[in-house]
Amino acid sequence: MTDNRQNDNAAWRAAQQWRERVQQTRPSQGASGIRLLLTWLLFGAMLIIGTLLGLFFLVIGWAMLPFLRHRMKKRAEQVRASRAQYAGGSADHGGEAATGRSQRVLDGEYEVRSRDN
Repeated sequence: MTDNRQNDNAAWRAAQQWRERVQQTRPSQGASGIRLLLTWLLFGAMLIIGTLLGLFFLVIGWAMLPFLRHRMKKRAEQVRASRAQYAGGSADHGGEAATGRSQRVLDGEYEVRSRDN
């Protein structure tokens, strides 16, 4: 009685057909072992090459850090010197003492001059 119900069920028939197709599409057993071994060897070689490349670029990056730091220090000194010149002083002297006037400028802090000048 159960066999009769299973043959009438569309889902059961579809599952049986799926099982048959899977059995037909399986590769031969002889070549799969060699193929699996070669796949694992290729995957392992790719992992090793990737790791070595990563380490190589890491070492190159570490080697470049002192040069980059030197360049950034020079750039920071240039920016500091240009800001000091823009403010009216120089990089060697204190801005306020060298010019004799206050370098402090804030919003709303200004002086109204007469039109005679």
